[in-house]
Amino acid sequence: MTPIIMLVVVLGIPIVYVSATYNALITIRNHIRDAWANIDTELKRRYDLIPNLVAVTKEYAKHERELLESVIAQRNLCKANDGSPTKQAASEQELISGLNHLIALSEAYPELKADQAFLKLQKELIHTEDRLQSARRFYNGNVRDYRNKSQAFPSNLVAGMFNFPADAVEFFQIDSLERAPVSVELAES
Repeated sequence: MTPIIMLVVVLGIPIVYVSATYNALITIRNHIRDAWANIDTELKRRYDLIPNLVAVTKEYAKHERELLESVIAQRNLCKANDGSPTKQAASEQELISGLNHLIALSEAYPELKADQAFLKLQKELIHTEDRLQSARRFYNGNVRDYRNKSQAFPSNLVAGMFNFPADAVEFFQIDSLERAPVSVELAES
């Protein structure tokens, strides 16, 4: 093999590796941004549903005013939060707790539980929670891939050279709304 070919191979392989690793890190980082945008969309969808759910509930549960006001206040806090996933998750946890109490309130008010508007909003909220959970899994999977790529050898060398710190992205961990248990009635034969 000629010296020129040897030089091209010796220099070319590391350059190709560094380029491929850099591009992979960029791709994963962009997937994370896209995934966070999906979470943000679902959170906004939830925030839009909450005032309607509270309004319907107010009609039946007039003496539950403190809980209803608390849910709206927490919703407004969450909606205004433009922080990191960790900060967002902390405020979302409070909102989910309030929403769980709001949904549980329907058990105490049979008229509310039977109200078609309430049922529709409750189903829409649960559907939104499912979509949010899916978006969160996708986001967290991308965060995991990014952290793996930026911490595993030898790609961590490239990540260090081009400022891709593993802790630059955070996981988004929140609980989901609790769902009422499904009741199954068996007909006697």
